[in-house]
Amino acid sequence: MHASKSTPVGPSRVRLGLIGDNIARSQSPRLHRLAGRMCGLDVSYASLIPADLVMNLDQVFERCRTDGFRGVNITYPYKETVIDKVRIDDPTVRALGACNTILFEQDGPRGFNTDSSGFASAFVGAFGSVAPGRVTMAGAGGVGKAIAFALGKLGATHLALVDPDQSKSAALAASLAAYFPNLDISRPETLAEAVDGADGLINSTPIGMVGHDGNVFDGLDLKHSRWAFDAVYTPVETPFLAAARTVGAEILSGYELFFHQGVHAFRLFTGQEPDEGALRTAMLAPEQSDAGRA
Repeated sequence: MHASKSTPVGPSRVRLGLIGDNIARSQSPRLHRLAGRMCGLDVSYASLIPADLVMNLDQVFERCRTDGFRGVNITYPYKETVIDKVRIDDPTVRALGACNTILFEQDGPRGFNTDSSGFASAFVGAFGSVAPGRVTMAGAGGVGKAIAFALGKLGATHLALVDPDQSKSAALAASLAAYFPNLDISRPETLAEAVDGADGLINSTPIGMVGHDGNVFDGLDLKHSRWAFDAVYTPVETPFLAAARTVGAEILSGYELFFHQGVHAFRLFTGQEPDEGALRTAMLAPEQSDAGRA
């Protein structure tokens, strides 16, 4: 009697995706595939641009929910509009009102914000225990909300919010005031007024990314700022960060936010912990076979 041959068992499959506009150059697919490979998982990660799919956000979201996706990341401009489609357990995420990571569970989709936790990790990684101080932030949209709440937790003393849409900055200021009563918040009309006396400068607008050329702080006096952060990471060296570097500010690139939020999201998606050092090294290596996988 011959023993029957067992069928080889391959790595567990995890289906993920990113919903957003202007994401053709996103490194999220690569990060999650590489992290999956390191943890013995077969991770697929699709780039889902609603316009290219001839769908709206609701349709793309529903397709992911019913089509076997474990979860999705959400990026510009959907982080706020997706909030009413998910259950959010974390009171901080409920208060900030934006979501960038969603798990599809049996009892319904659950929302998280790894932008906020990712920024906090990136800030501490770059600057250690040094507090943010007085901060000026351009942009009060989805990623701006996440960063603002992280700054509150990191002990910022003052946050100046500037957004062309006054209703956005007003809503964020109200949310922050309720959650961080000791944080001093202002809403200057212009960035020129806001940068005066700021220890830190933040761009949380799309300005400076591929397809949105420019520098939201262009022409302003940045020389008194001690640190600068740009949420944009394509390219990593934005015109804003280049200008801040020339006046001696310490730089925190958007790549660091991207990397940390990605690791935090991967942990939520899979329950696995990739080796962050090895993952960084792999991300810097030339793309090979992982580049073309869906």
